[in-house]
Amino acid sequence: MSLKAGVVSAGSWGTALAALLAGKKYDVSIWARENEIIKSINEESENKIFLPGIKLPETLKATEDISQAVHSKDLVVIATPAQHLRESLRQIAFLVSPGTYIVLASKGIEKGTLKTMHQVAEEMLPPVLHRNIFVISGPTFARELAQKVPTCAVVAGHNSDNMGAVQSLFNTDYMRIYRSADVTGVELGGALKNIYAIAVGILEGMELGKNAQAALITRSIAEMSRLVISMGGNPMTISGLSGIGDLVLTCTGNLSRNRQVGIRLGKGEKIDDILKSMIMVAEGVPTTASAYDLSKKSGVEMPVVETLYGLIYENADINSSIKKLMSRSLKDELETYGGN
Repeated sequence: MSLKAGVVSAGSWGTALAALLAGKKYDVSIWARENEIIKSINEESENKIFLPGIKLPETLKATEDISQAVHSKDLVVIATPAQHLRESLRQIAFLVSPGTYIVLASKGIEKGTLKTMHQVAEEMLPPVLHRNIFVISGPTFARELAQKVPTCAVVAGHNSDNMGAVQSLFNTDYMRIYRSADVTGVELGGALKNIYAIAVGILEGMELGKNAQAALITRSIAEMSRLVISMGGNPMTISGLSGIGDLVLTCTGNLSRNRQVGIRLGKGEKIDDILKSMIMVAEGVPTTASAYDLSKKSGVEMPVVETLYGLIYENADINSSIKKLMSRSLKDELETYGGN
C-alpha cells in the first residue's frame, strides 16, 4: 500500500512539498482554507493563487476538512505561517495517529512565548508523538522546488532511529535531503535568515551597493551563531544549509518575500502599506520582534536585529540607524562569533 501523507496549509511551500510527495506516488491530501484553491487543485491540478503556472500531480487532492488531511496518515507535514502553527496543532493534536511522522515546515519564532516551532509542537501535541516531531529547512524557494530544479534541504529531529526514514521520504532525484540532530540550530537558522533578508533588501532599495550587502550578510552569520550558542545549539549548523545556505538564498533571490519587503522599505514605503499589499506572509516581520525579545532575554547582542526592530516597530529613521550601526565600537572579528 502507498504511504499516506497529509499536508496542512496550501500556501506555496506546503503545495510544493505536497507535490513532491505526490510525485513519489504517495497518497497525498492537502488541507486548504480557500475554496478557490481546493477547486483549482482538484479540478485543474494547479494552485492558481500561490503557485500559478505550476502543474501539480493529478493524484494530489485538496480538502477543506483538516481531519481528512491528517487522520490515519503515515506522515503529516505542517507548513502554516509560523504565528499560526499553534492553532493548527491544536486542531490536529488528537487526530494524528501514534507513530505518525510529523514534519514542521514552518520557519519562525512564536511571538510572546519566544518558542521555536519544535518547542510549540512539543507543547501542543500528546507526548506519544514527541519522538516523531521533525523539522525541515534549507535554501528552498517553493516555486523552484515545484519546478523540480536541483534543491537541497536538511531534516532535523531528536529521534535518530527514525530520522533516516524521514530523510528518505523527502529525498528525490531533484531534492537532496541531509539530516541533523541539531534541531535548535536548524530552526534558528531558518527563522533568523528572514530578518536579515529584510535588512539586505533595505540596502538594495536604498542603492547602497554590494559591499554593504555582503558585509551585512557576513555579520548576520555572527549574530545567528551567538544566538544558537546561547540556546544550546551547534554554531557549526549555521555554516550549513539551514544557515548560510538559506541566508544567501533569501538575501539575494528575487523570489524572497522578505527581501522584497526590505527593498520597498528602502525605497520609502511604510511597513503597514507593504504588508497590506501582500498575498503571502513575510515571516521576517514578526520574527524580528521575537528575535529582538529573545536577544534581550538571553543577553545576546544582535545589533542588526535591534536596528531592524527599530525601523519596523519604532519608526526609526533609516539613515540615522545605519550611521549608528556603522559607528559601533571596534572589535576583533572572529571573537564576535562566539561572544558579543
